[in-house]
Amino acid sequence: MALQDWLNRIQANPAFRSWAASFPLTRFVARKRARALFDLCAGFVYTQVLTACVQVDLFRHLERGPMRAAALAVEIGLSEEAATRLLDAAVSIRLVSRRGPQGYGLGPLGCAMLGDAGIPAMVAHHADLYADLRDPVAVLKGKAPGNLRGAWPYSQSESPAEVGGAKVANYTALMSASQSFIAEEVLAAYDFRRHKCVMDVGGGDGTFLSHVAKAVPTIQLRLLDLPAVAAQAQARFAALGLGSRAQAIGGDAIHGGMPHGADLITFVRVLHDHNDDAVLSFLRNARAALAPGGTLLIAEPLAGTKGAEPIGHAYFGFYFLAMGQGRARTRSEMNALVEAAGFLATHEYKTDLPLLVRVLATVVPR
Repeated sequence: MALQDWLNRIQANPAFRSWAASFPLTRFVARKRARALFDLCAGFVYTQVLTACVQVDLFRHLERGPMRAAALAVEIGLSEEAATRLLDAAVSIRLVSRRGPQGYGLGPLGCAMLGDAGIPAMVAHHADLYADLRDPVAVLKGKAPGNLRGAWPYSQSESPAEVGGAKVANYTALMSASQSFIAEEVLAAYDFRRHKCVMDVGGGDGTFLSHVAKAVPTIQLRLLDLPAVAAQAQARFAALGLGSRAQAIGGDAIHGGMPHGADLITFVRVLHDHNDDAVLSFLRNARAALAPGGTLLIAEPLAGTKGAEPIGHAYFGFYFLAMGQGRARTRSEMNALVEAAGFLATHEYKTDLPLLVRVLATVVPR
């Protein structure tokens, strides 16, 4: 019997667990594991507390300063008893903090909710995910209800380029809401000043490129996405006064190829939305569009990121399963695809929050 198997059997024994919980040298570990196990069981309830806070816009109300439950109740449309229950629950998971005997203010995680508009948008979006995961075994058997799939219309279309504007508006807005924070991470990690022209594939409404434009005033900007999405991006570029150096191109980057001329092609939170065959097509088309020495940059969360292991395999693993395509890949899995497409092995540029985005770059061999 392997040592780990023996240890597992010992720890599963009720008598041992009872002893460990009372013995001074093991008490802390036993209690910590009990708390972790309870959190796994109660995680959905914690999430619903967060969802309720977002739905009543609690953090915006508290942004003005501490308030009493009675005053908050009026503003968020709940009874004082219900508001107090919500506030106390939010205190327990650090979204809200107590301010005096009856007051409540923003907690550390509540402040973070205000700092990134994409987080509340994702919280609201997760209603579709939770509806699909109501029966997780059914999802594992390929029988997801399809709520999440409906939120990403390109995932169920045989001809993504033909998806209409009304269908792409919601997911484009969702991605845009969280893209600014990601853009800041990418720009802090990688120096875009070394390039003359960047083409962002799957660039949505141009939020990422608008940040690149501000950081590097000399760089030319190209965006390739579904025609209905590219139209939104072109309007954004015009509104920002970028029309002279920014162009949004409508097309199918998987089946239709990519325009030539850029010396940098970026995929920002795009590849993990697709299966390996589609990713390989993306990468091969990017390889064909780049001249020797041209650079490919990939920015997205990766599976196996140290300290963020559940995000890759648990969260994204089931998210993409419910969506019907895509997966979070490890660094080695991404390297295998990149090299199969004709690029060199990737180099990683460190980001401050690798659990949210990691930046990999590679070049076309000369």
